[in-house]
Amino acid sequence: LLDVARIETGALAVDPEPADAAMLVDRARNAYQGAGGSNDLAIDVAPGLPAVMADRRRIVQVIGNLLSNAARHSPNDSVILVSAVNAGGHVEFSVADRGRGIPAEDLPRLFGKFSRREGRGAGLGLAICKGIVEAHGGRIRAESDGPGLGARFSFTLPVVRDAGDALRPALTQEGGESEGTVLVVDDDPLALRSVRDALSAAGFSVVVTADPDEALLLMSEHGPRLALLDLMLPERDGVELMGDLLSVSRIPVIFLSAYGSDETVARVLEQGADDYIVKPFSPTELVARVRAALRRSVEPERPEPSEPFVLGDLTIDYALRRVTLSGSPLTLTPTEFDLLAELSTEAGQVVSHDRLLRRVWSPGKPGNLRALRTHMMNLRRKLGEDAANPKYIFVEPRVGYRMAVGVELGGLEPPTSSMPLKRSPR
Repeated sequence: LLDVARIETGALAVDPEPADAAMLVDRARNAYQGAGGSNDLAIDVAPGLPAVMADRRRIVQVIGNLLSNAARHSPNDSVILVSAVNAGGHVEFSVADRGRGIPAEDLPRLFGKFSRREGRGAGLGLAICKGIVEAHGGRIRAESDGPGLGARFSFTLPVVRDAGDALRPALTQEGGESEGTVLVVDDDPLALRSVRDALSAAGFSVVVTADPDEALLLMSEHGPRLALLDLMLPERDGVELMGDLLSVSRIPVIFLSAYGSDETVARVLEQGADDYIVKPFSPTELVARVRAALRRSVEPERPEPSEPFVLGDLTIDYALRRVTLSGSPLTLTPTEFDLLAELSTEAGQVVSHDRLLRRVWSPGKPGNLRALRTHMMNLRRKLGEDAANPKYIFVEPRVGYRMAVGVELGGLEPPTSSMPLKRSPR
């Protein structure tokens, strides 16, 4: 019952890793016989099968459920056949019996909750098998030629295509010149692989990790333009991780989750996410949502002011990127100049921390609140500002900063330039 509840809510945990198909079958056979299974088993595993991505305990549970189901509907002296074959990109496992068979009209309902073959059993085993197999990215089906002619249950598991498929808790980066870097954090290796493949094919450079504690390090190393997060992460809440990431850089965050209730989606969006995609989803939908979020995050370009900004003794020449104070040039770093230019083009208005981080720090060079405050402190020191009695730049606690206007300097005229600024590339 707990497994069924987890499957229905999308909370069933599977931990796939490379596994040998013959080993999985052998473990299931031992478990079946150790539990008192009386039917003889015939094992037919094709030689040279590729390794599969499987949560070993869960897949042994699936094969065991299918063996129990076959035995329950077969004579005690009949043989149950267990096989595994290469199905091109997948390995197909089958359990076939020579028992009562299944009417054609019952086949579509077999994997539903509380669905029973001829009223036998609790009706949960096949539903659990379906949930586990689909959580691995596989498919399960039942076949029968009719009553009295036996039945065959088959399911597939994806093969390990390369060493990178393990991803436990590995980090993989793909792509070179691209549309930008996307960070993906998910503890499901199959989800990581499918997202990585879809975005890489669309021209993105993809950095993936199964370890949420590694995400902040990857933010600073790779400067992603967007983050894709699973909602339920091991020992970490996805929304909490989003808050940590956004404290480093104001990038769009999209959640990927099997939880699709309106309440869950609304809560996550209200807490700062840009989008929410319910699993399963198609590669086309994923790429379209990522590109849409990136388009929304881009600040529109603004015309560069044609005239210098003058405020008392302070002059900012945007075209020459030069600042003078009382006629003497100030030596500013590129970041300090961009901060001053951003504030001056909005003189008299409060510019929020988030706005400054988006405008001055690029997605490829993420900034954070600590860096902003450090640069601003250095800038104000070079302007000769007294923190207790500021002249040019005023702090708006917990909000941002505001550039003074002429009337705040003793009746001077407002600045000669109030045109917005186009950010110079750095």
